[in-house]
Amino acid sequence: MKLSLGPIPWFWARDRVFDFYRAVADSPADIVCLGEVVCAKRRELTTEDWFAIARALRAAGKDVVLSTLTLVEAASEAAQVRRLCENGEFPVEANDFTAIRYLTAAKAAFSTGPSVNIYNHQARRPDGVETEVFAFGRLPLAWSARCFTARSDDLPKDDCRFRCLDYPDGRLLRTREDEAFLVLNGIQTLSARTHQALDAFDELAERGVDVLRISPQAEVTLAVLGLFDEARNGGDRAALAARLDALLPGGACSGYLHDRAGMDHGHSHAA
Repeated sequence: MKLSLGPIPWFWARDRVFDFYRAVADSPADIVCLGEVVCAKRRELTTEDWFAIARALRAAGKDVVLSTLTLVEAASEAAQVRRLCENGEFPVEANDFTAIRYLTAAKAAFSTGPSVNIYNHQARRPDGVETEVFAFGRLPLAWSARCFTARSDDLPKDDCRFRCLDYPDGRLLRTREDEAFLVLNGIQTLSARTHQALDAFDELAERGVDVLRISPQAEVTLAVLGLFDEARNGGDRAALAARLDALLPGGACSGYLHDRAGMDHGHSHAA
């Protein structure tokens, strides 16, 4: 199976982003998805910066995909999405139907990101289409027009003061019993625990999954890519999964893979 690195969901400073992708160039990731997918106000990097990173990664042998915004709320944001969709140099991952409309009109091949909901039973996997599974990262649970990170600091969305920069892995919320519950990331709400599918590697391979997606985290992404790479090269899946679980600050979860509550975790053989 191929390994893909999803776009950075967090708001990181420009230098940190460039440093991260310089390291990714030497990683075992086969596919790298780039771009701002959460909030159009995050402008540490320009469009040209993203293209520069994309070209550097392509030169390093990576397949590069440009990812679009998940929630488009203004004409200026739609124009930015259209520019990406019509770039003519790199393939595009559409994260909402604004991008799908532009790409369809241009008769361009494209992939859909994990935020595009498909409930129609007719949208089954056609022959020749790759299937990607979200294999590592905090689970994106909901999106909203409101910015919950700003709200948690009693700031309005239009004057958020870019508080997301203070939380490179999102802002953790705890219950009254002091248990980790959710993570806030601007307009996005995620799981506190980190989903991992490494212990289901064999089952996913048997089902014909083509690509496993790794969602970046602030500190452990390169180590995680290394563990998944060891797994696809014949490493001991159980031992590697245990090493992976030990890396995660909030603990792991895998319930969605095993028809259990999403926050559950265990090395079940039922996928």
